[in-house]
Amino acid sequence: MVAERSYDVVLFGATGFTGALTAEYLARHAPASLRWALAGRNPDKLAALRDRLAAIDPACADLPLLTADTTDAGSLRRVAESARVVATTVGPFVSYGEPLVAACAGAGTDYLDITGEPEFVDLMYLRYQETAVASGARLVHACGFDSVPHDLGVWYTVRHLPADAPISVDGFVRAGGRFSAGTYHSALTALSRARQTQVAARARRAAEPRPVDRRVRAVPGRLARRADLGRWVVPLPTIDPQVVRRSAAALPEYGPDFRYRHFLAVKRLPTVLAGAVGLAGLTALVRVPPTRRWLFGRLSSGQGPSAAQRAASWFRVRFVGTAAGRRVVTEVSGGDPGYDETAKMLAESAICLALDDLPVTSGQVTPAVAMGGALVDRLSRAGITFRVLD
Repeated sequence: MVAERSYDVVLFGATGFTGALTAEYLARHAPASLRWALAGRNPDKLAALRDRLAAIDPACADLPLLTADTTDAGSLRRVAESARVVATTVGPFVSYGEPLVAACAGAGTDYLDITGEPEFVDLMYLRYQETAVASGARLVHACGFDSVPHDLGVWYTVRHLPADAPISVDGFVRAGGRFSAGTYHSALTALSRARQTQVAARARRAAEPRPVDRRVRAVPGRLARRADLGRWVVPLPTIDPQVVRRSAAALPEYGPDFRYRHFLAVKRLPTVLAGAVGLAGLTALVRVPPTRRWLFGRLSSGQGPSAAQRAASWFRVRFVGTAAGRRVVTEVSGGDPGYDETAKMLAESAICLALDDLPVTSGQVTPAVAMGGALVDRLSRAGITFRVLD
């Protein structure tokens, strides 16, 4: 049934900052055989984007345009029923994401997003896991910088270690780049909803089955000086460790006892301290309605770094894995993490789900579980580096 749908991939939110970058990536790199379309709420903006894409590839002049809005369930249902895969960049996801997840889960359509919001991911599991399993839909969240380099980086690291012994992996993130209004608004939303995030996490832990005869943990590390890295490392409380832990729970090659720790690596201790103070202050301010409204107004939707700023941005994530006396050091690296590479990751994930021969999965699954080596191969060909250092 899915194979007979009109489109292989529909990109929803295509006229936003990251959505347009994703559309441009598809215009340059999508296989000629890929049947894809643009979706959004403003037909005039969609048509203007299509004109820009046609300047990249004249074939894009014929791209179908689908008008749909998160407030119109019928329009989302029509989009979901027309596609094999729907990829979305419309956030904050806890505010705008659920209707599209519901439509895709019900229609048996694969769903991809770039969320880094743990509350949203947990709520979608609780509300749509059973529906998606029954329909065969794959719901794959966090298909941008959160959390593809970390999830696939750990998957890649584990494959260089014995699977019959306890495995420990530490991830160390370094990056330089700027953020757009969408990322800024999502981060503020998450900070303002700490209590709701905790409630959703507890509810998911109570409902989600655990591995049998295996132990899987994502544990916080401690602030420390790492001589092997020449940097201070500080625990990084993003969604990434949760995604890694769920991959490890689903895949036996992560060993009988798996542990993951996630860190930000910085050169100077004052940088860590200043960041902690700034985050604490922002968390306090965003919980007060007047200052929250002021903070949200600092950046308008659609704003983001220039092409020159993105060209100067980069990321490197180093992984140190140990098992049965063996040690391996790997690295995943690339360019602008938040936008150019996130657009690449989302686009290649969509193509991967639509066209590649993948393991049979359904329900809410991680990038590593859904796509694993096929996505590593695609991203490697696209310029994101996966390599063994030691």
